[in-house]
Amino acid sequence: MQKIEATLLTMVIVHDEEQKRILLINRPSKLGFPGYLGPGGKIELTESFTEGAVRELREETGLHVKPEDLIYKGVDEYILQDENYRYVVFNYVATKYEGELLENPPEGEIQWVSLDEVLEIPMQPWFQRRLPYFFEEGTFEISIQLKDFSSEPTKESIRKIG
Repeated sequence: MQKIEATLLTMVIVHDEEQKRILLINRPSKLGFPGYLGPGGKIELTESFTEGAVRELREETGLHVKPEDLIYKGVDEYILQDENYRYVVFNYVATKYEGELLENPPEGEIQWVSLDEVLEIPMQPWFQRRLPYFFEEGTFEISIQLKDFSSEPTKESIRKIG
């Protein structure tokens, strides 16, 4: 049996339903994956997926959410065939949150973006493709196989569940 390595990640889209906007981070090129994307990052070994989501959101934005207030939206994975490596991202939406936004966040500029304009701002194609699924009923599962991160997918599947 072949050994497969994986990195577990999380992403949280903070949704201000009243003002019809979401909170995104505009990442600079020097940090990789430049453009707007949702807060998130690596889940630590001793954390549950939701604990990792709560911590990453707090570290990157200053906002606090309770694990029970996170809405699970789905999972997406990126399989790097040549490296036997899999990146698995657990995705959540938060509509209840507390706290003040950080003034100098570590990952890039934090910005509220109108849902009407969000798909017009610069972002990674993989994030733009999955963003609408955060606002649809049910959950999603996305699986993308690549030779490496700079190549086009060799296989891709998207499933809506529920």
